[in-house]
Amino acid sequence: MSSEVARFGDLFNEPQRNGLTRPKKVRGSGLPMVNMGELFAYPRILNIPMDLVPVDEKEHHYLLQDGDLLFARQSLVLSGAGQCSIFLGNDAPTVFESHLIRCRLNPTRSNPLFYFYFFRSPDGRRAIEAIVEQGAGASGIRGSDLVNVQVPNPPKQIQDEVARLLGSLDDRITLLRETNTTLEGIAQALFKSWFVDFDPVHAKMQGRTPEGMDEATAALFPDSFEDSELGPVPKGWKTYAVGELLVPKRGKSITKSKCIDGDIPVVAGGLEPAYFHNQSNVSSPVVTISASGANAGFVRLYQQDIWASDCSFVSKEQTDSIYFWYVFLKFNQDNIYFMQQGAAQPHIYPSDLMRLNICMPKSNELSQLFHEFISPLFEKVGLTNGKIQTLSTLRDTLLPRLISGQLRVEEAAEVLA
Repeated sequence: MSSEVARFGDLFNEPQRNGLTRPKKVRGSGLPMVNMGELFAYPRILNIPMDLVPVDEKEHHYLLQDGDLLFARQSLVLSGAGQCSIFLGNDAPTVFESHLIRCRLNPTRSNPLFYFYFFRSPDGRRAIEAIVEQGAGASGIRGSDLVNVQVPNPPKQIQDEVARLLGSLDDRITLLRETNTTLEGIAQALFKSWFVDFDPVHAKMQGRTPEGMDEATAALFPDSFEDSELGPVPKGWKTYAVGELLVPKRGKSITKSKCIDGDIPVVAGGLEPAYFHNQSNVSSPVVTISASGANAGFVRLYQQDIWASDCSFVSKEQTDSIYFWYVFLKFNQDNIYFMQQGAAQPHIYPSDLMRLNICMPKSNELSQLFHEFISPLFEKVGLTNGKIQTLSTLRDTLLPRLISGQLRVEEAAEVLA
């Protein structure tokens, strides 16, 4: 690969632009808008759920095109400032918010996917961190500095080959994640049927055997409802506060400076591990609930040992039905987010989670049976996550070597064959 470099702004098709400002009170209808949350959650943005916002016809210049690069202008942490995602398309015209910088490259000279991978490589990250300005509450970059970053500029053909190779790995990872989403969706649908919509109870009231259910399982459901303070519930069931059944624990905070290099995720307040350590303090499987920051309340299942830091968690020490409680908490994700307290630094504690309500039989036999039914699904999820980790590690190993030219595309292709 050529060692030629270029000023990033010289590759643009038009000047960089910051996005639209749309307060939450006006959201709900209009066009989809990429927010900071989507940028951090989806490196490759393609047909994902987004807030809808009103957009005037005069604001068409805020519309995204396939291949647009988006950079985070600000972040509470250094590692988030200047983070790059690529917009690959959406079913509807889509805009982007003011905390993002859009860069649109000249497609005849540059492959945007190649530069997306560059900015996610160690060299690209160092280039971004060189322009980050750190303030008291946040770190950020300016578009006027971003355009002056020096980037590799190999021939377009090589850019295309590198992008195609790395993109094929990401495509495989995406398919595996979609498989896991489908498996979790099956578990969520069953939970909703049994513990929210009470479908088996309605079926028995009508003299029908609940669909797809054997007699032993059907016998665990009553055939009528009774009134409660929260409305009709299956006869003999009770609406519990979670704290009556389960007590989530709080993690033990650890700073990056005290971590020793390893492969144990340190789970804090974000969507992904904050960093990695060489030892754990909770055994898998474990459900974590982020405790602070913009994503306070985010529920995630780890099927590997972790270090629980700035989060609450539920593990096998607290329950024999870990997957039941994961599905319950994930089903209540929006309700948990709504519990956030604190303006400057939102937070959610175990005591908040304990206030959630769940309607269940007075015996735990049904919840344990539900756990048995869905356990094979989550075992498959765990195996798929292992494949995802293997492919991700391979991609991240190849990425810097391909971008820098230390490894030729033909050599990398042989590794993947």
